[in-house]
Amino acid sequence: MDRRWGMALLAALLAVATVVFVSGCGGDSASGSSEREFGGTGLPGVDAASTRFVEGEIERSNASSLEVAWKLPLTAQSTYGAYTATPVIVKGVVYSQDLKSNVQAIDLGNGEVIWNKKFEIPDQGPNGVAVAAGKVFGATSSEAFALDQETGKQVWKVDLIGNPAEAIDIAPGYHEGLVYVSTVPTNVSSEYPAGGVGTLYALDAETGKEKWHFDTVPKGLWGNPQVNSGGGLWYPPSFDEQGFMYFGVGNPAPFAGVEGEPWGSSRPGPNLYTNSMVKLDAKTGKMQWYYQQTAHDVYDWDFQNSPILTEADGRKMAIGSGKSGIVVALDRKTGKPIWKRPVGRHNGHDEDGRLAMRGEYSKLRPGSTVYPGTLGGVIAPIAADATTVFAPVVNHPITSDGVQIQETPELTGELVAIDIETGEVEWGAEFEAAAFGAPTVVNDLVFLATFDGTVHAFDVETGGEVWQGTLPASSNAGLMASGDTLVVPAGLPTQEGQQPQIVAYRLGGEQE
Repeated sequence: MDRRWGMALLAALLAVATVVFVSGCGGDSASGSSEREFGGTGLPGVDAASTRFVEGEIERSNASSLEVAWKLPLTAQSTYGAYTATPVIVKGVVYSQDLKSNVQAIDLGNGEVIWNKKFEIPDQGPNGVAVAAGKVFGATSSEAFALDQETGKQVWKVDLIGNPAEAIDIAPGYHEGLVYVSTVPTNVSSEYPAGGVGTLYALDAETGKEKWHFDTVPKGLWGNPQVNSGGGLWYPPSFDEQGFMYFGVGNPAPFAGVEGEPWGSSRPGPNLYTNSMVKLDAKTGKMQWYYQQTAHDVYDWDFQNSPILTEADGRKMAIGSGKSGIVVALDRKTGKPIWKRPVGRHNGHDEDGRLAMRGEYSKLRPGSTVYPGTLGGVIAPIAADATTVFAPVVNHPITSDGVQIQETPELTGELVAIDIETGEVEWGAEFEAAAFGAPTVVNDLVFLATFDGTVHAFDVETGGEVWQGTLPASSNAGLMASGDTLVVPAGLPTQEGQQPQIVAYRLGGEQE
């Protein structure tokens, strides 16, 4: 996936976001906690199907009364600032992980820290936690861990790194007593060093003991582990009622290529299972099917997001998305596409990977502008209600000569609403700032934080904007809601004087 971009570049590109178009087209501490029994969810995707759909008190009729209830400073510093995760909320407690891998339990009512488990290990994210079975599951850049949900005390930890070319950048998945954590072939100190293999591990939730693992790319890395790397999961798997799991896989590297071996020629073939959705038996790891969206990727087009499991007209589907900027609905039984929907800007390069795989380099137009670029497409997870998928989009072009990729200044955003049954676009909103964070649907609203530090609330049916909030820093993280409260991380300062914070908005709340 490689979300590594220059902080100076982002600051220079930061624009004031305006909706310009809507169409129909190591140490522990503790303090007391006051109870807010709102229920909540222990998963970043909200449920096993990763819909990011939340019920509660916030809705279209009262969203205009949302006001700041509390703010909590964020002090971590890493590649992407202080925070990239989606916080989770369970029974009035917010569970949160920053980019130094530290985990906090926070009272949803007043923002006070209940306990704080410090690791102080930099991570590039997206990271985060899952809460289940009385435990908080997470990972540092090298180890998966479980903490006691009530106290934050460590229950177990396990090292998952196969070699120095790998790291962990994922909020764990959880299902029926197993915790799922993946490595990826990049880390805070190097971009896709040779030999990194993304591996998915299933761990016993009580002990951390490995039950099985699945190599998302072959150990031999297509014949050249001295140069190549790839695969891994950046976001948690999704789980159906029959005991199967679905997940998206990251890109192969190097991209675009290396001297003497341009356009990925050091890694011949489609480079399975990169840029794919994969279905496994969740208990055994046995493969059921795979679908590859981008074969022989040369532009860093992961298919990385958690699939949304849903159905329409009686047909069960898994909806995947990623940096290729294409949302795809697959039949859950067969893995065959039902519909595909390009979102954001595309300009004729969607098949460049296949052209490169076949050696048809003369058709690749070196030096031309390519949409989407390495930070473009659907870079953050999608959300859905019963009828509509909501895809956050980044429009960011690049140029490539087959060896090097050059970034260009544009970073704008969109939110696109897609009909689940047909794949047709229902409406779209455009922003002057990128949509790096995942949206969340709350009843009849969809919330999204854009990179300029604006929180938006849209009517799910019409796309009309019904509320805005202003954050104290830029946001490249997901948001979460429970009861009458919306929790939004603002983890990346891009202007002088900005302070990373978690901000809680509440219906009828009082400014603090």
